[in-house]
Amino acid sequence: MNVVLLIITLLGAPLFAVIAASAMFGFYNEDVDLAVMAIEIYRLAETPVLLAIPLFTFAGYILGASQAPHRLVYFTNTLLGWLPGGLAMVAIVACAFFTAFTGASGVTIVALGALLYPALKEAGYGEHFNLGLITSSGSLGLLFAPSLPLILYGVVVQQMGMEIKVSIGDLFLAGILPGLLMMFLLSVYSMLQRRQPRSTTPKATNAEVVKVLRESAWELPLPFIVLGGIYSGMFAISEAASVTVLYVFIVEVLIKREIPMRDLPRLIRESMIMVGGILIILGVSLALTNYIIDTGLPMRIFESIKTHIDSKWTFLILLNVFLLALGMILDIFSALVIVIPIILPIALNYGIHPVHLGIVFLANMQLGYFTPPVGMNLFIASYRFERPVMDLYRATIPFFFILLGAVLIITYWPDLSLMFLKQQ
Repeated sequence: MNVVLLIITLLGAPLFAVIAASAMFGFYNEDVDLAVMAIEIYRLAETPVLLAIPLFTFAGYILGASQAPHRLVYFTNTLLGWLPGGLAMVAIVACAFFTAFTGASGVTIVALGALLYPALKEAGYGEHFNLGLITSSGSLGLLFAPSLPLILYGVVVQQMGMEIKVSIGDLFLAGILPGLLMMFLLSVYSMLQRRQPRSTTPKATNAEVVKVLRESAWELPLPFIVLGGIYSGMFAISEAASVTVLYVFIVEVLIKREIPMRDLPRLIRESMIMVGGILIILGVSLALTNYIIDTGLPMRIFESIKTHIDSKWTFLILLNVFLLALGMILDIFSALVIVIPIILPIALNYGIHPVHLGIVFLANMQLGYFTPPVGMNLFIASYRFERPVMDLYRATIPFFFILLGAVLIITYWPDLSLMFLKQQ
């Protein structure tokens, strides 16, 4: 049967079909009624927080189709552009914010690349620096709320019924400092870059600040509404997602009128195609997770690893290597639902907090997006900027090692992720 699964995978069978076939074959061998598959999917459908995924996704698509990305770049450039390395920091902040709300780093490269790449070039930054910065910054926002991978990790862990409870709110808090660390290190590197002073951005006058604040006045409150509502206890996660969609719809469609009503069906269709792909993989993966846990596979793997590795720090460094390789060949959503059920029980036996594991997992996957030779963002950027992929390999090498250093700090300093949780 394993040979059959490998063959249909190589022939291009959809991932959910391969996962479902694996689960059904496993349950069949264990003489378990296959109705358990439907039960698992129904159990997933009853998860209240699941509503947040399609709602946040749709809100992200609306923002991406509006002029919000242009206003975001203009706003950050007005406030930061005059600093040494200011425009590069603008790119970092804009990409992180945009990816956090859209949940897709490739979309960020396509949407913001057209704005940032010529601006960086005009400011005198080198060609390879520009390419490397935009390609690597495209995935920065995955650790910031309301990132879909953060939500999805929480859903998967909650469905596993672990003794240590993990809330989506905890994950949102845990991602703040690691995400800021990555942005800080890239900003420092950007400030040290030599560039030809083709154009300089003078410090904004009070009138210019007021103007840019007025133009961005509708989008700026959005993060505060979402996060403030969640942590004040006013909104649950799914309610915050509903408020976000309603707010974005009112602002971009009704007030600013940047998205015609006739475009909404297309945006709904495109966003729900993405959500449907995530949810069907999640549903069948949870059924496979049930089989994996029932057969004790994680514990058998743990016992095998334990004979060679008795330190959790050694386990974490090997986990980093594994996740970097995984991030190159598998998209983050598939990796979450397939791999987390296997490695989480093992990590718990090494005394690793599940929230810390989630941040380590996403930080590595974020890095894997542009890790040569097959990181997804490398090919997206190659297509977007019409440059050979080998140029992108060379351009991203410095950024890879900078963010790899950040990933190692995040991995070996758990309190960076858990600090806010301990203060609660």
